[in-house]
Amino acid sequence: MPSPRNSNDTVKVDLGGREVLVPEGGLYDRFRMAPDLDEIARDPRVSGVDFFRRQPKTRVDSPIGPTLTPNFYYTISTARLTMLAPSRAIRARLPRELAPLEAAPGLGLVSVMFFRYDVCDIDFYTEAAVGIAVRPARHGKLGFLDLVTGLKNEHLHSYVLSLPVSSQIAQVRGHDGYGFPKWVTGLDVGIDDRRTTARVADDAGGVDLALSAPTPPQRAYRSGERVGSLTSYTTIDGAWHATLNQTNVLNAGTIRATRGIALQLGEGRMSDDLRSLRPKRTIQFDVMTEGQAALHMPVPTSVDSRVK
Repeated sequence: MPSPRNSNDTVKVDLGGREVLVPEGGLYDRFRMAPDLDEIARDPRVSGVDFFRRQPKTRVDSPIGPTLTPNFYYTISTARLTMLAPSRAIRARLPRELAPLEAAPGLGLVSVMFFRYDVCDIDFYTEAAVGIAVRPARHGKLGFLDLVTGLKNEHLHSYVLSLPVSSQIAQVRGHDGYGFPKWVTGLDVGIDDRRTTARVADDAGGVDLALSAPTPPQRAYRSGERVGSLTSYTTIDGAWHATLNQTNVLNAGTIRATRGIALQLGEGRMSDDLRSLRPKRTIQFDVMTEGQAALHMPVPTSVDSRVK
């Protein structure tokens, strides 16, 4: 896998009154979210840009100032461990307006996810997450049907507890602009056809969370053949918002056996969040060695006032 741009030179940019450093000569420095897709297509790490040509960007006002949406991710790789956890433990961590998506009575779904963004509008960074699968907002109580439909169509809904990142611009945009619980930390993610590894550092530089596993066998897809989506719920200034992330899957695989998967919990925010959910067992491991994504800015949404 080619390395991201290797440069110690940075420039300051303003995001809603906050100064952040970005790589000098990087995509954000040159294009400010308005990329030249023809130039992006010449990057040997990018397999194509047709997915993005069909999604024109829109200029919007946001908490981080005027920006263009969606945010384009031209080359990404991801890993996700999906686990069963008691619904009671999940509800204790969810806002009362949201309800867990149950795989069986009393059992919900939680995930640990790792992301590597090699080429994107805000430059290279890595990310990790602890998330909870939830029922779509204002969707009644058809939990099992939501699960079947969501898994079949790869359109899931989530609430995120932890979302550390490796760069300043990703933290400010994610926290101030989207309402996600983001912070900057040491975060290494390596994903290839053979092995998937990740390490998230805690505040002292030790291990917060780490993963090591064989990569599931991969299947190739044509661009646009398999496009999934994830809707995440956050609050911004006390109001509920929904953020849509569309993923164009190019190479991916899934296994349901857990042999060889090593997930290490240490001392840190991610491990604390995962322990609080009391996961029982891993039921699925998904790895995408190549894909693309379009992350839209959050929009206000109506969320039912459920009572736990």
